[in-house]
Amino acid sequence: MADSQRTFEPVNFVHQDEIWKAHVKVEKDSANVWPNKWGFLTEAYKEYERESVKLKEAVKVELPHHLSSQPLTSPEKHNQVGLSPPVPKTTQALIGWRSAHSHLQLEKHGMVHHGRRSFLKELGWPLNACI
Repeated sequence: MADSQRTFEPVNFVHQDEIWKAHVKVEKDSANVWPNKWGFLTEAYKEYERESVKLKEAVKVELPHHLSSQPLTSPEKHNQVGLSPPVPKTTQALIGWRSAHSHLQLEKHGMVHHGRRSFLKELGWPLNACI
C-alpha cells in the first residue's frame, strides 16, 4: 500500500546522459594512462613465465609408478546401476520410495554415528550452570 501512495520524481534523461558520458570518458582516460602507470607489470609477468618454463624443463622428474596417471576407464565399468522399483501410484508414497529398498540407499557403508557430548560435562560443571 505504501508503494501505491508513493510519488515518483520525473527522470531527467539529459542529466543521466551526461553522467554516462562522464563515466565513459573516465574509462577511456584510464585505459590511455594504464600502460604508462602499470605497464611494467606486463614485462614482469612475461619474465616470470620464461623463468617458470626454464625451471620446469630443468626439474623434469619421473614420477614413481604408483603416482603416474592411469589410463582412463569408462564409468560403466565401475558404476553398476540396477533397475529402479516401479513408481508409486500415490504422491504420498513418492516420499522416500527409493530409500525403502536396501540396494538403492545412499548410505552404502552404514549410518554415520556421532557421539553426543556435553560441553558442561567436559568442564565438570553442573548441567544447569548456563541457564
